[in-house]
Amino acid sequence: MKKFGEVTKKQWIKAGLYLALYILFLIWVRSWLGIIIIPFIFDACTTRFIKWDWWKQLKNKTLYQIMGWVDAIVFALVAVYFVNLYLFQNYAIPSSSLEKSLLIGDHLYVSKVAYGPRKPMTPLTMPLTQNKFPGGGKSYFDKPQWPYERVKGFGSIKQNDIVVFNYPSGDTIVTNPDVIDYYIQVYREGKNHCKEINLDTLTTMQQRRVYNLYYDLGRKLIESNGKVFGNITTRPVDRRENYVKRCVGLPGQTLEIKNGTVYTDGVAVKQPDAVQSNYLVRLLKPIPESLREKIDLSHDGLNPSYNHKGIVEIPLTEQAKEILESRKDIADTIVRHNWTPAESEWMFPLNMNTHWTVDDYGPVWIPAKGETVEINIENLPIYERIIKVYEGNDLKVERDGTILINGQKATSYTFKMDYYWMMGDNRHNSLDSRYWGFVPEDHIVGRPVFIWLSLNQDKKWGQKGKIRWNRMFRSVKKYN
Repeated sequence: MKKFGEVTKKQWIKAGLYLALYILFLIWVRSWLGIIIIPFIFDACTTRFIKWDWWKQLKNKTLYQIMGWVDAIVFALVAVYFVNLYLFQNYAIPSSSLEKSLLIGDHLYVSKVAYGPRKPMTPLTMPLTQNKFPGGGKSYFDKPQWPYERVKGFGSIKQNDIVVFNYPSGDTIVTNPDVIDYYIQVYREGKNHCKEINLDTLTTMQQRRVYNLYYDLGRKLIESNGKVFGNITTRPVDRRENYVKRCVGLPGQTLEIKNGTVYTDGVAVKQPDAVQSNYLVRLLKPIPESLREKIDLSHDGLNPSYNHKGIVEIPLTEQAKEILESRKDIADTIVRHNWTPAESEWMFPLNMNTHWTVDDYGPVWIPAKGETVEINIENLPIYERIIKVYEGNDLKVERDGTILINGQKATSYTFKMDYYWMMGDNRHNSLDSRYWGFVPEDHIVGRPVFIWLSLNQDKKWGQKGKIRWNRMFRSVKKYN
């Protein structure tokens, strides 16, 4: 402990620099509660009334070494917590939904400041984990829960930006990892255990009752089959799984998909150069490894066990399709897979009889903050989840079709947040907004800036091509 007169000039300068940086940080995040930390920063740099390094006085050598490691680990975890929260984090591409723009095994530097970092919503969480520890078990505490606030960033989401966000449909999950989406599973299970119903012959209210039946029955079936599905649980917004997709629709736009082409406000959205679609290919013999690598066809796109003579479904870019078409000794016909309504049954909204497909979808209007939309029993399913789940209102529908929001009859609704429409570049192999709808602004995590590491999942360590050197430190903007 020192008196003020014993503090050196160097220590005063150090304290002043740290305090200035900290105060600038508080101004940026607009969190004045952090002022209570200022005396502790000052003391740690100068007077040291608090014995910050008390463990250095220990005479027990073993305990001294242990406390040294504890001190270093705690400091590192706190630093990582704030860096991940406000500046950047790593994200590894887990699926092929953005191929061939971003590949499985790409590790991304995701900027939080690009769109502005969120303030902590679930603050008590273990750094470097999203929602569970590597060995299993929840890595965060549900309480306290703080309201959504976002710090001002360098810009806003633009059309065709690649964006990292929390999985919107991840508010409710089942613990069996094989069940990707709880809601799709619930409706599917419910329908599978009911007799066949022709929804086209029913009124809108009758259809709604059928979908409610599917949901209630499906939920009970999942709850009673814990060994198959696992337990049903919930997650707060910022602890839901991170997803990465391309933003194809912005707040206030009307989006429609016609024959696989995305339109917003009637104008075709520029397709990424590496966009993929599924093709039915008649193979005369298996595709050799050299050709697989030339057309960049991963095992996720064509599992080796399906690489045989006959008709096989393969995701291909236009360039890859042309290369494969030129090999008449390998493939004699290549036809684009046209999805039927039956194949596209469980699409957003899950409780609406639309007959939309993966390639022919909408139109849907994407909500914008402060904008008002007329709601009725016909279009309610499109905005129902926003009103109830994302914006926290009590919504009920009377038997006569009257809509009640927070107990009051409603014929319109004004949105509190902006929403986005996200899709993968691998258009026929992407779980995206066509299946779970709009992405709320409070789910936005950040923008991938560059690929800092890329590992080929189809190669073993030591094999040539395991590390994709040509993708290292490549800007993600290249794929916009």
